[in-house]
Parts: sequence; C-alpha cells; structure tokens
Amino acid sequence: MSTLRKRQLLQQIAAIPDMERGKLSAYSFKERSGVAGPYHKLQHWQDGKNHTRYVPADELPAVEAALAGYAQYQRLTEQYAQLVIAETRQNLATSKKSKSPQ
Repeated sequence: MSTLRKRQLLQQIAAIPDMERGKLSAYSFKERSGVAGPYHKLQHWQDGKNHTRYVPADELPAVEAALAGYAQYQRLTEQYAQLVIAETRQNLATSKKSKSPQ
C-alpha cells in the first residue's frame, strides 16, 4: 500500500507546473496615493542573503500560482518523507527481531 502511495505522491510532485520560493508582499507609496499601486515584491533567502524582486502587476497571478505550487510541493514531500520514515522504522524493527538470539 505505501509503495502505491509513494508512487502517487511522486506523480503529484512531478505534475506541479511552476514553483517559486519566498514571500509576496504588497506595498504602496504615501506620496503616490494609490496612483498605480499597490505594488508587490517577492522576497526570499538564498546563500545567506535576502533577495527582493519587484513583481509587475501583469506577473502577479503567475507568481501567486508558482508560490502555491511550491507550498504544494512542500506538503507532498513531507508526506513522502513520513512514509519513507515509517517504512524505515518498520524495517529496522523487523531486522532487530530477526537478529535476536534464540
């Protein structure tokens, strides 16, 4: 059963079309009072540094979808890891029982 579930999880992971890491934030300028805002920026950590990318309004839906794709990836890989960990623990417990002195 868990082999089938692992395969399903891997297929779901492979089907994620776009991914992006980071946090999307909206901001505005007081002196512009909503003329062309709100504006958006995407921030993420890489190589020990915070990187910021400004997101144009026409790219916003795609960036939001990519962030959702990465969140889905994280959920699915956590589920996959839990299955593998459970199998590993079960295998270790089984091998201990079979090696016990008689």
